[in-house]
Amino acid sequence: MTTSAGSTEALSHPTVWLVGAGPGDPELLTLKAVRAIRRATVLLVDDLVGDGVLHYARRSARIVHVGKRGGCHSTPQAFIQQLMLREAQSGECVVRLKGGDPFVFGRGGEEAEYLRAHGVEVEVVNGITSGLAAATAVQVPLTHREHAHGVILVTGHAKQGESGLHWPTLAAAAAQGLTLVIYMSVATATEVQTGLLPALSASTPVAVVQHASLPQQRHAVGVLGGLVELIAQHGLGSPAIILVGDVLSGLQQVAGARAQVRAA
Repeated sequence: MTTSAGSTEALSHPTVWLVGAGPGDPELLTLKAVRAIRRATVLLVDDLVGDGVLHYARRSARIVHVGKRGGCHSTPQAFIQQLMLREAQSGECVVRLKGGDPFVFGRGGEEAEYLRAHGVEVEVVNGITSGLAAATAVQVPLTHREHAHGVILVTGHAKQGESGLHWPTLAAAAAQGLTLVIYMSVATATEVQTGLLPALSASTPVAVVQHASLPQQRHAVGVLGGLVELIAQHGLGSPAIILVGDVLSGLQQVAGARAQVRAA
């Protein structure tokens, strides 16, 4: 039987905690995440975990950085899984610390399956996913009774060897009143823009948010027909979230008004 994060009872079975560190701001950690981090003897930390999050780790904890970022050199997933397994079986309290939420584009599902197949118990601690943080960063909701009846979370980064999403199909769904939240998509922005335009108007509002919740956060607001130009004009890069949908209409109007004031 496993124990909850923060319990002083010794674990009766090898256990790994998959902990969501949120979008970067340590104040957005859950209390359960903080308790898990504090009790860890070994932490396997992703690149996108904010430095402030690690302030909660005990001084004696061993911190292993296992970078996972699109477009950069990454630690092989197989190595990370084997390392988690080895440390847990040796009696360590292992926390796999992930940016955002472990089960939203965090490979938490793959890791949980691997560990359980090898007799290791898994506890998952949710974190605020960066898509939600990006919307909050620009002060817009993901759903709204008048503008958006649901949300679609997708990734613009296809698995190697796969063709990826069929964007026209997603555009048709979004046209029914859904907000698109697109992760890992700056490098494929041209494909996203081209694929969505058949079913969505070129004037559909978009926002690109980089480093949501962090001090270096930046964002730009525009329209779908100018998405690629918007990213280039503002020099935005990964990690970033692209938001598409009518919930951004108010933000678009504010940005337009500010631009007119600056021009005057």
